[in-house]
Amino acid sequence: MQNNWWKINSEVRIDTPFLAVYEDRIQSNIERLIESVNGDTQKLRPHIKTHKNGDILDLFKTYNINKVKCATIAEAELAAMHEIPDVLLAYQPVGIKKERWISLLKKYPSIAFSTIVDDFESAKALDTIAHKNNLTLTVYLDLNTGMNRTGISISKDWGALIDEIVKLKNLHFAGIHIYDGHLKGDVEHRNSIASNIFFSINEEIGTIQEKLGYELKIVAGGSNTFPFYASQKKVECSPGTFVFWDANYQIHLPEQNFESALVIVGTIISKPTDTTFCIDIGYKAVASENPIDKRLVILNDENLIPVSHSEEHLIIENQGKNNYAIGDTIYAQPYHVCPTCALYDSVQVVNSEQQICDQWFITARSRKITI
Repeated sequence: MQNNWWKINSEVRIDTPFLAVYEDRIQSNIERLIESVNGDTQKLRPHIKTHKNGDILDLFKTYNINKVKCATIAEAELAAMHEIPDVLLAYQPVGIKKERWISLLKKYPSIAFSTIVDDFESAKALDTIAHKNNLTLTVYLDLNTGMNRTGISISKDWGALIDEIVKLKNLHFAGIHIYDGHLKGDVEHRNSIASNIFFSINEEIGTIQEKLGYELKIVAGGSNTFPFYASQKKVECSPGTFVFWDANYQIHLPEQNFESALVIVGTIISKPTDTTFCIDIGYKAVASENPIDKRLVILNDENLIPVSHSEEHLIIENQGKNNYAIGDTIYAQPYHVCPTCALYDSVQVVNSEQQICDQWFITARSRKITI
């Protein structure tokens, strides 16, 4: 079944399009992740934005992965609901998010929550709301190492910003956060740039630690730079896509030998011409931020090429000799799995016998769970 690992032979019928996840492959990916850090699960703080799923969080705990990173209040709440002991919100709480963050901390006082800041005014606003609620908030400084999305640039005096943050009485400064998803190319190129940047800031981190009198934590990287940070001492790594993997990383991160563990299952609904057919995997069923040749890969047949896409329809040109009929099942691997998952309420779980055996809910796809 390895050649057609994605094919489902199940009496359970689910209307398409739907997401199927493969239980044995998910477990294999978690085990490979742990092998990459030589069994030291304390180095792992996986990002849950990919799956947004409580069953996978429970699975993490069975592997002694007890820290996660997230991007939304809903994801943080989901982690707390599943009793993940240590939850980092890697998204600076601004505006109403501050109030939601405080509500979450009050609802789950046993969870070690933390978040990031990248400027003094935001830190001061968190300190003010923490003071009003008689709380001490744990924060990391978000460093911009070149992605230019968030964070204080490492070319600025970020050490001076830390000096100001540690003076705020209702904040506890825990360490440094780095996300460098802009680093592309082969693994040697990614590792080289990441190491040059990382080692350039290490001296400053050492000076700050001496001044503070305690060791700072460093949470760094995503999937692209995981191989580098996995080899560094006292650095927590935050890949997320590993759990399902996708076509993009399968192509561009071949050194990370994770297996694809999620597919989109669709159906041929029409054959408008002799060489094309339409399937029900439209914009609403797969992440479509990329050009049409980088949205999904049809697994049934390499000669099935996407040529046109709209909200509910995907037109496929059949450039091969195999024949397909209306009603046939099509399996596709998303190019970008994280936003694809966010389009669905649930995934169907497929066991090693290729049977649908369970349904897991993508609970944190919502902007809000209860808070």
